[in-house]
Formats: sequence, structure tokens, C-alpha cells
Amino acid sequence: MNNLLVLIQCKDSVGLVTNITRVLALHQLNIIAMREFVDEVKQQFFTRIECSGTVENHNNLQQELLNNLPTEADVRLIPQVEKNIALLVTKEFHCLADILVRDNFKTLGAKVKCVIGNHETLRDFAEKFEVPFFYVSHEDKSKAEFENEITSLLSNYQLDYIVLAKFMRILSPDFIAQYSNQIINIHHSFLPAFIGANPYKQAFERGVKIIGATAHFVTNNLDEGPIISQQTIHVNHTFDAKQMAVAGREIEKAVLSKALEQVLEDRVFVSGNKTIVFE
Repeated sequence: MNNLLVLIQCKDSVGLVTNITRVLALHQLNIIAMREFVDEVKQQFFTRIECSGTVENHNNLQQELLNNLPTEADVRLIPQVEKNIALLVTKEFHCLADILVRDNFKTLGAKVKCVIGNHETLRDFAEKFEVPFFYVSHEDKSKAEFENEITSLLSNYQLDYIVLAKFMRILSPDFIAQYSNQIINIHHSFLPAFIGANPYKQAFERGVKIIGATAHFVTNNLDEGPIISQQTIHVNHTFDAKQMAVAGREIEKAVLSKALEQVLEDRVFVSGNKTIVFE
């Protein structure tokens, strides 16, 4: 017996669940778990179904499901195969360290194929985990040249996702378009606030009482892509800028970890600039 994940997104209509489960039963697939959601505003239906059984022809199953769904439905059949990710980094180590430790102990849910950095700072750390590290400098290059070098390295791997583990460069629309809904970023706020340099210094100077982090898919709008996961923690007047930064790094790790867990388990649907997350 093999496990199969079925992800469906389509226009909502009467009888969808009945039609879907009938097709799965005809293929001798046993439903282990099923979650569904209807966006009543957009009239869109989403479902995530875990099945057990053996499918001889995935294309036939996919086509039969499509034949029983509204037009323009999106049906994905995902076998239990470990995903591959690449990490882009600059100098900050905390997100990289958390991911590589979990990768080393097989709790990540994916395999880190490589780390690419625009500084050499984190090479030694990555190589301690026997993960290939590639240095691509952004200095004295156009954005296109810099990104082409990165793309050339990424093309050597069959990647499912690219994780910006505190990668401090803004990516171009051309680069983002190559990896639509495949680039995951961690942002140092639960809202797009305190952008630019020294965000925790800005937060300290404003006397904020809550700090947080947001993991999201990357789009052309800086730090405003579909949100995957968010968390906040309370701080007070006793926190200086350094203490806020320490607390902020901890919550960034936690939020990115949660987002990766959800994405790598195929629990996230992107719908416009929003996500539906079956936790």
C-alpha cells in the first residue's frame, strides 16, 4: 500500500465531495483524512485528501477527477516523495541553522540540496552539515547577472521550493516569475512595517509592545505575498533594541519552521494574494 495526496481547487458546486469520493473509491483508494473549505466570496472549493492504496495510472485518475469537476479545476496528485529545497542566505545564521539541524536529523520533511550566499560568512557552517555552499557575489554586477548566476546553480537540482533564510537582496520580477509560488520568505514583522535596515532598532524607538514575524510566498510586492504563517510575542519597556533583536530572531525561526512544515506537507493552497492552510 502506498499513500497518495489529492489536492483539488475548483469552482464550488453541489455534489463535489460525492463526485470526488466516488472516483477515488472506483480506484480502490481508501480515504484516511479529508479536509475541505469553501470560500463563499469567491465561490471556490478547496480540499486536501490523504488516501492509501495503489494507483496504476496517475494520469487516468487525474483525468477522471477532472471529468467530474467544474471546468478549470486544478487537480494535483502527490505521492509520498521527499521534497527538495535550496536556501538563499546572506550573513544571519539563525534561520539557516534551524533548517540545517532539522535536515540533519531528518525532521525537516525535505532535503536541503544546496545553500547559496551572497557573502562567504555562512560557508563553514553549511559545510559542517555536508551541504554544498555556493558563493555568488552581488558586487559590481547588474541584478540580472547576479540572478542569472543563482538560477544557473539552482537549475542543477530538481527543486520544489526555494527558501530565503534571511537573504537580504530584493529579487526581480523575472526571477520570481521562474519560481511562482515556490519562493518562501521570512519577514521580521507580523505586518509590513519597519521595512529597511535595523527593524528592531526602529521598533525599539517606537516603543512597540508586540513584535512578530511573517512567512509568505514571494511576489513582486515586497514582503506582501500570500501569508503562510504568522506569530507574535509581547515585549515591554524593559527590552532594549538588542533584546528585541534576540527575541525577534527566535520568533523568525519558529514562524519559518511552521511555514515550511505546512508547505512541505502540502497543506497550503494559494488563492490570489491569500492562502488556505489546512493545519
